[in-house]
Amino acid sequence: MNAIFEGIGASVRRKEDLRFLSGRGHYTDDMNRPGQTHCVLKRSDRPHAIITSIDTSAARAAPGVVAVFTHADLDADGVGGVPCGWQIHSKDGSPMVEPGHPVLATGRVRHVGDPVVAVIAETRQQARNAAELLVIDYQDLPAVAHIADAIAPGAALVQEAAAGNTCFDWHIGDKDLVDAAFARATHRVKLDLTNNRLVPNAMEPRAAIGDYDAMSGDYTLITTSQNPHVIRLLMGAFVLHIPEHRLRVLAPDVGGGFGSKIYHYAEEAIVTWAAGKLKRPVKWTADRSEAFMSDAHGRDHASTAEMALDAEGNFLALRVATVANLGAYLSTFAPAVPTYLSATLLAGVYKTPAIYAEVRAIFTNTVPVDAYRGAGRPESTFLLERLLDTIAHDTGIDRIELRRRNFIPTDAFPYQTPVALQYDSGDYVSTLNAALKAADWDGFAARRAEAKARGKLRGIGVSTYVEACGIAPSKLVGALGARAALYEVAQIRVHPTGSVTVFTGTHSHGQGHETTFAQLVASQLGVPFENVDIVHGDTNKIPFGMGTYGSRSLAVGGTAMVKAMDKIIAKGKKIAAHLLEASVDDIEFANGNFTVAGTDRAKSFGEIALTAYVPHNYPIEDIEPGLEETAFYDPANFTFPGGCHVCEVEVDPETGVTTVVNFTAVDDVGRVINPMIVEGQIQGGVAQGIGQALLENAVYDEQGQLVSGSFMDYTMPRADNLPNISVGTETTLCTHNALGVKGCGEVGAIGSPPAVINAVVDALKDYGVRHVNMPATSQKLWQIIQDSSAQPAVANLSSN
Repeated sequence: MNAIFEGIGASVRRKEDLRFLSGRGHYTDDMNRPGQTHCVLKRSDRPHAIITSIDTSAARAAPGVVAVFTHADLDADGVGGVPCGWQIHSKDGSPMVEPGHPVLATGRVRHVGDPVVAVIAETRQQARNAAELLVIDYQDLPAVAHIADAIAPGAALVQEAAAGNTCFDWHIGDKDLVDAAFARATHRVKLDLTNNRLVPNAMEPRAAIGDYDAMSGDYTLITTSQNPHVIRLLMGAFVLHIPEHRLRVLAPDVGGGFGSKIYHYAEEAIVTWAAGKLKRPVKWTADRSEAFMSDAHGRDHASTAEMALDAEGNFLALRVATVANLGAYLSTFAPAVPTYLSATLLAGVYKTPAIYAEVRAIFTNTVPVDAYRGAGRPESTFLLERLLDTIAHDTGIDRIELRRRNFIPTDAFPYQTPVALQYDSGDYVSTLNAALKAADWDGFAARRAEAKARGKLRGIGVSTYVEACGIAPSKLVGALGARAALYEVAQIRVHPTGSVTVFTGTHSHGQGHETTFAQLVASQLGVPFENVDIVHGDTNKIPFGMGTYGSRSLAVGGTAMVKAMDKIIAKGKKIAAHLLEASVDDIEFANGNFTVAGTDRAKSFGEIALTAYVPHNYPIEDIEPGLEETAFYDPANFTFPGGCHVCEVEVDPETGVTTVVNFTAVDDVGRVINPMIVEGQIQGGVAQGIGQALLENAVYDEQGQLVSGSFMDYTMPRADNLPNISVGTETTLCTHNALGVKGCGEVGAIGSPPAVINAVVDALKDYGVRHVNMPATSQKLWQIIQDSSAQPAVANLSSN
């Protein structure tokens, strides 16, 4: 009964929800250490300037102040800069420009929010008051905040080593093959588009507590991180030069991440270093305004895409040129996002025979940009799916038929794309058919007519997509520039009474691991669901793991668990064979029992566990006592979820306000472990995708000031912006992991933005609109309608 109702495939309620909903979550800011001090950072209010002087005297004399630190203090201690975790090479083979990223600004600030001085006091308010007494003199320099300004001839340089503000100029694919295909093409369709800059805005702002034990020489960092071991490696080895066995990193409950808590941030190094200097704990917590100008932003690409087609509408070649904004410094995984996490997905779900993509990554005087939910795959999907609808617009081919005509056939897997990746499985026709049926695509004409009678413009949009999850294997990503491995680890500890504790190198910050991982154990070991505990987020307890991002937790971390449980079962069979006086080869394990094949002679899992720890009757000559196993898993390939999203909108022509009236998502995420959790993950991703498509935009003015730096100016999606989101699944199993899972954490944010914009463009088709860039705000759409009403024309407006 347990396996049926609480194992794989059951919609078990999340274990962690009672803790969270009753206010008993244990977040970093909830934690306080004895003798704790508080850190406030004085940040630059200039986008680009030379620091000519810093007067800290008044701040040092302020009530409660314990210390004031500048770059000079860190430099004197040999503190290094924040490292980048991925290296890209340009077309000519030269490595990317990799400027230093100081923990506190050294001589120059390069974006609003750059930390300059750390003030530490007995209370947070005292530290804030003292920070206001700092006198910092600047010599302002010209700033570039936008892609077009940064690449203009003679533009001011953000980093002196980066000529033309270029970090790297990378490419993938066969340019000659693509050029030849374009030369013989019947149709050539071109589209310029942007992927708007986003601020992650996790519910919990970032926080960090540094502590130092003078007796042992051990440091502890408590932080809001998605991958504590990676933080320990980067900060210990490259920034503070602390041996790893002397540095514990603890990530307790984390209130959302969406990628923004993957990276090693300067604040983590500051509080850890300062704790060592002061021999007292140091705590820093961002307020929301600080988060806007210190958390890594997402997206911010400008692209030109061109497709070549034959007379029947078959794709011949795709050519893409992208300029990607990296901000002022290189964040941990920033170089990988527009390259290996985006351009390699430009085949999408289509059998395009030739693809060539160029990516120019540039520095600007803005907050660094890195992975945000989907990390490169939303960018490539938006580009491709908007281009598909534009092709349909320009050629007159029905947009659904165009997709069907060019889908990768179901019998073509494994399918090698022209841009490095090999998809192992998929069925794009099934997800499309299921989504169209669930969305009542065929009944849309009647709904459009009804809306028109009410004075509304109704549109429907579709997107079909594939993404890559797991980010592995380590050997491959190492060759592509990753400076870390991307395996995962699991340790399964069976206790004497048969209960189980799982130590996983992944990290949960909203995904429901405590539930889903317990379901895996319940299914494989036959242990009651409630007898399984999941431990994560503590480098002193967990073997070296790589954390959670890229929808890798089940596909990589879950498979490591399966491998460790296989070892548990193999050892259990040896013990059972001894107890049952049978050959190991005759022992079968199912439903929590070890049985001699063909008989009713059996021992329960609990009996075997007790025997392992109380080995009075035990095959000592063959195996050790105890029942605990560890496994590492390094995948053979990425996993490839895919799906189809259908969005239906109404636009009010009087105001430009868009209402999303229906949204349908049908996704292939491989085997579904917990349908309820999968549904919630997809709905959450869709909400973020709708936010990007219609509302969200991080806006810098020409001087480099972030003018959308609070919730007064940065529009987050609210409940009344969202429809009921219908979620369905179609399943093809991943062929290279034991669970057959693919990943579900990002699919909602990948498939939804183009579906929304395709629906908006469809709603405005009578106005001659060919493309609208994100976000499709009410002001933008109202202006399009006004301009088109006066003089019908194609609208291709910038998202700014």
